[in-house]
Amino acid sequence: MFPDELISALHQRPISTVPIQAGFITPFRVVQLAETQILLHLIDINTYVRFRHQHDSHFFFQQFSETLATAGRQVIHLWEDVWRQKPAIVLSRLNALVGLSERIPARLTQIRRVDRPTATQFLEDNHLQVVTLSKYRYGLYLPQRYFRVLSPEFRPQLPVGETELLVALATFSLPRRIEREEKQYRSVELVRFANRLGCTVVGGLDKLLKGFITEHQPDDIMTYADRDWSDGRSYGKLGFTRIELTEPQQFWLHPEEMLRYYPHRLPTEVSADQLLPVYNAGSIKFVKLLI
Repeated sequence: MFPDELISALHQRPISTVPIQAGFITPFRVVQLAETQILLHLIDINTYVRFRHQHDSHFFFQQFSETLATAGRQVIHLWEDVWRQKPAIVLSRLNALVGLSERIPARLTQIRRVDRPTATQFLEDNHLQVVTLSKYRYGLYLPQRYFRVLSPEFRPQLPVGETELLVALATFSLPRRIEREEKQYRSVELVRFANRLGCTVVGGLDKLLKGFITEHQPDDIMTYADRDWSDGRSYGKLGFTRIELTEPQQFWLHPEEMLRYYPHRLPTEVSADQLLPVYNAGSIKFVKLLI
């Protein structure tokens, strides 16, 4: 079963887990990442099929997150299909949460724009969500002379002619006019941010934000924290303010292929009776005012 497989993969890292036997009203298995306050809510699809026939799942996962947040606990809703599609990224993110990733000081990196094909490939390889088109793409590159900060087994062999490694990426939207409290703001969305698999660039997002702000001078930057994975506390440390919790988003899940689709992007060859409606925990909207 998926929960056993995931826990086994964590223990091989090694990341210890503590089973949670009681205290939560959920049919899914819950484990705690040892020495943290982070809980993993492991949503296997067979259990979900039975669950949705007996309960309204629309707000279940969001309410579960918010209930735990009031007790100071963070929960990650880890769906089986996400694990099946991107196990390496899942393990990389969990490693980072317990401090097992390669830590690269942002001051050693160089910031500059990234072309679309490079950004698309980086996000496909290192981000759990689907790649979306963005106007601006900025990356942090680690020069080869600083590879010494990486553990020997992690140091990459660069292609001939290359002298640096892309270790973090942020993408931004076109500016648009937003009215808040009867004032007009030139607002930009931080669309995606990702570290390279197995890495944490310490201060990386802060450096990318400052570089973008210096070049484009927006009035504010808006972004969303995926509530399935985050409570957004890292944004708070960067000067963002929580604005609202958005309603859970619906997806259609193909239980055999372990693929999920947006409602407006269903492939023509898939019939509705093959799919399960699933709802995430929503997103938390944040805004960083710059004027």
